[in-house]
Amino acid sequence: MDDRLTKAEWIACGLDTLSREGASALKVGPLAVKLNVSRGSFYWHFKDIAAYRANLLARWLEQSTDQVIETLEGEPDAPDRLKRLMRRAFNRQSPLERAIRAWALQDGEVASAVASVDARRVAYIGVLLRSAGVSPAKAASRAAFVYWAYLGQAAIVGPSPATLTSAALDDISQLIESRTGVRD
Repeated sequence: MDDRLTKAEWIACGLDTLSREGASALKVGPLAVKLNVSRGSFYWHFKDIAAYRANLLARWLEQSTDQVIETLEGEPDAPDRLKRLMRRAFNRQSPLERAIRAWALQDGEVASAVASVDARRVAYIGVLLRSAGVSPAKAASRAAFVYWAYLGQAAIVGPSPATLTSAALDDISQLIESRTGVRD
């Protein structure tokens, strides 16, 4: 056994386990077996399972929200940010996103973290819409609608989930970004 795993390796294993097996599989013993280390390795990095789970949620937030926003903000073409965000969000399935949302149904702390992430994401979509010239009132409702569509699309399961083409997503983005809601 090699007990020299990093905290990041434990977190990566936890996120993978969560996405494949659900929150009930987040137990120190089975995770240590997967990583071929002793339980002591876990406790070297984390006070307890609650601290570990908090770290998993923080990493999910970083990967699925913070890094996405940073990437979009780092790109030079501001007017196309909503299009790029929608292409990214709607053209990939995220088992981890579904697993975390299922976990949130069973755990109030996770539900609070998810609600915070949801609010941050909707607020960012609103920023993109306002920067495109949409009024603040319309931007808020449109941002919520886009996000609800994303959550609904992510809930579709099956061997071949429905996806939209980039052209269709661009068309929807253009409609959402329009100042009147209707564009020729």
